[in-house]
Amino acid sequence: MSNAEILALPVAVDLVTAGRALSLGRTTAYELARRGEFPVPLLRLGAQYRARRADLLDLLGIEQPAAASPAA
Repeated sequence: MSNAEILALPVAVDLVTAGRALSLGRTTAYELARRGEFPVPLLRLGAQYRARRADLLDLLGIEQPAAASPAA
């Protein structure tokens, strides 16, 4: 995935998408998650895993664009 694609991700993404952002295949991503060795912290929601976009950005060294200031 490109930096622009990663920045466009929602706040939390599924495990397969997080794996793609880290150049990991589906099987590898699930194996790492099951072993507790996925490169970023995962949220467990029932049988599903989610990763926070902020954690992916930090790991990849991608700066988040500054939020625009609200108009006064």
